[in-house]
Amino acid sequence: MTPYTKADTLMSAVLSPMDTTRTVSIVIAFSLFNALAAQIAIPVGPVPITMQTFAVTLTGALLGSRLGALALAAYLIEGTVGLPFFAGGRGGIGVLLGPTAGYLVTFPAAAYVTGAFAEHGWDRRFLTAVAAMAIGSAVILLGGWAWLMTAMKATPSGAFKLGVAPFLLGDVVKILLAAAVLPTGWALLKRKASGDE
Repeated sequence: MTPYTKADTLMSAVLSPMDTTRTVSIVIAFSLFNALAAQIAIPVGPVPITMQTFAVTLTGALLGSRLGALALAAYLIEGTVGLPFFAGGRGGIGVLLGPTAGYLVTFPAAAYVTGAFAEHGWDRRFLTAVAAMAIGSAVILLGGWAWLMTAMKATPSGAFKLGVAPFLLGDVVKILLAAAVLPTGWALLKRKASGDE
């Protein structure tokens, strides 16, 4: 089988070479990781606080832009066809018409953006990893905010209070956690490689 990607992300470095079977398996595994993260939810109104922004941005950073976006697209397809993968164990197309739709549909884009930064080495230092994760998280929050204003007919300030403000502190914590994982992973990989030489 032919390798797909060079080792420009942590996961491709660990799993190299990334052949077809390994690529499909990792995309499915990370779609399931995101489904699991959706079930860790704190209800705070129509839009619950979940671990999804953590999972989405970490997926992008670990897999890179293309595979990260594919994993999140797979997650959305799995949930849309009725698997109980969305927050609260919900599934079906109706979820993509409700108040959380704006966040959900931005997940592939957020993973892509975060992954693109990781492919350019932003995941190897804590501060640049924080920046990459923050930008990916902002994509999700902006999508949710825009959806609440347009489809849900909320005012800009009302949509912000409902769909952005409650998540800012939690997102800071999740960004810091995800950003800490990446440079640590690269450091461990480098130490292992130097030990093997």
